[in-house]
Amino acid sequence: MQTVFLKGYLKLRCLADEFIRDEGGQDLIEYALVVALIALAAAAGMSSVAAQTNTAFATVGNRPTSNFI
Repeated sequence: MQTVFLKGYLKLRCLADEFIRDEGGQDLIEYALVVALIALAAAAGMSSVAAQTNTAFATVGNRPTSNFI
């Protein structure tokens, strides 16, 4: 009876050790962090670009139409 429990314990211990050493999920987390960083940088950059674009269109829109004829 003890050998059955011992075999079960050893098998469970091997599975637990494999689970602890598995680093497959680490790559996914790293890629997610990189994507989040890129998205944050893009969002910050887009607000600056949008403000500059808005200013350019406002400047062009405020010019008198006689300059274009």
